[in-house]
Amino acid sequence: MISAYTGTSVRRAEQPLLAAGQGAELMQRAAYGLYAATAAELAARRRIYGSRVVVLAGSGNNGADALYAASRLAARGAAVTALLTSQAAHSEALAAVRAEGGRVATLDDHNAPALVRAVLAADAVIDGVLGTGGRGGLRGPVQVLAEALNYRPPGSGPLVVACDLPSGVDADSGQAPGTCLHADLTVTFGAVKTGLLAGPGAAAAGRIRCIDIGLGPYLGAPEAFRLQDEDLPGLLPVPGPRDHKYSRGVLGIAAGSATYPGAALMATGAALATGAGMVRYLGPDSVARLVNLTHPEAVCSTGTVSLTHVQAWLAGPGAGEDEAQHRRAADAMSSGLPAVIDADAIGGVRPGLHAGVVLTPHAGELTALLRSLGEEADRTGIEADPVRWVRRAAELTGATVLLKGWATLVAAPTGELYSQAEATPWLATAGSGDTLSGILGALLATDRTPGAEREPGHYARLAAAAASLHGRAGVLASAAGPVEPSQLGPLIRSLVAEFTPRRNPKFK
Repeated sequence: MISAYTGTSVRRAEQPLLAAGQGAELMQRAAYGLYAATAAELAARRRIYGSRVVVLAGSGNNGADALYAASRLAARGAAVTALLTSQAAHSEALAAVRAEGGRVATLDDHNAPALVRAVLAADAVIDGVLGTGGRGGLRGPVQVLAEALNYRPPGSGPLVVACDLPSGVDADSGQAPGTCLHADLTVTFGAVKTGLLAGPGAAAAGRIRCIDIGLGPYLGAPEAFRLQDEDLPGLLPVPGPRDHKYSRGVLGIAAGSATYPGAALMATGAALATGAGMVRYLGPDSVARLVNLTHPEAVCSTGTVSLTHVQAWLAGPGAGEDEAQHRRAADAMSSGLPAVIDADAIGGVRPGLHAGVVLTPHAGELTALLRSLGEEADRTGIEADPVRWVRRAAELTGATVLLKGWATLVAAPTGELYSQAEATPWLATAGSGDTLSGILGALLATDRTPGAEREPGHYARLAAAAASLHGRAGVLASAAGPVEPSQLGPLIRSLVAEFTPRRNPKFK
């Protein structure tokens, strides 16, 4: 699992080492890590010797890290050009670049347009303009270069490597109030910054590599988490030899309507592919017939929540204006059972829920929910600072909140935060959310964690696991072209098989 910390926490953790006179050593550890990561990328793409490397170097330690890394690349035969974005560049790091034959120029308003072509022709650009203490977007001549790099055609131009974090991104929140420089790879130091996992910062970070520089004992409690491969097996369902369809986990689904029947089909298919022992579908007869034609395993009826025995609920996708489905969603929220509340049912959410209720809005739905709870929120603000708003929604409702986006954020009502970013933009399509809800509903229904151990963060972890599976399935599907959410079932099933041990009790 990746643990992330605010830039403020990381700077605080550095203080004991700086006070002990280890500042120069910390800088060289960071610079070497940046050099090694960039060198590996260049070697994989082409070669280091003869590669053209441009360094955008600001003042302070961030620019110094980038310059020292570039001096090592120059020593390996790379043609290095340092473009200084400040007159206060680190003198010793600058001298190291010159000593290895690197060229140095100062970027200004007059030469920026002419330098765009040279920068775009480079093999790699190292972004060392702003560090964790930077505030606001890029301005002036460096903004010109950043925009040229950001809007180059996909697959063209240089590899962009961010030093610690992309310049223009807030290390604490991921906000980017102006222009930021999008990276293909961010090499961050000491700890992953929260701003790399959320909002515009997550979209700008690209792949993330963290370099250990010795801050571990001083970091304190993490601000956010990201599940990795090794975390998924413990969160996915694995039936045992004494299980039956009821003990494996029964999920109740109240989704779809005469207007939107497809939501029920996709949610049911995803839940079955994830491993629910049984799906009990509640909804209109016309939709139930379609569900049974597509998924004959599902048990369908027009019954009520109170008379249907399940371990968890999923309600809301495709409910439209169907009053019976909205009533079932309200009953699911008040049932005391874990429940996924999605799409049209989110409008009925009120305070007083428990952490086992997981709300799954996109930014527009979260805007409407927050306004209904008296918050002055708008979609633009939520997308700019999702950490703040997803936590606020969880606090106000008492529920766990999963906010869909480039990086999907999950907040527990007690503040725990998860971020998953395995998805592909091809998943931004109708029906994708219904599939995610089905995965999550199955994980809630099959959860075997003892009740005493189901602290609020537990449900946030399950929601993060669902987002991870959904994103991975989308990536696999996108290999063949645009993603159709209705076709994700077999891929979800294969991922569950990949991440869960398939044990036969007769053999060891």
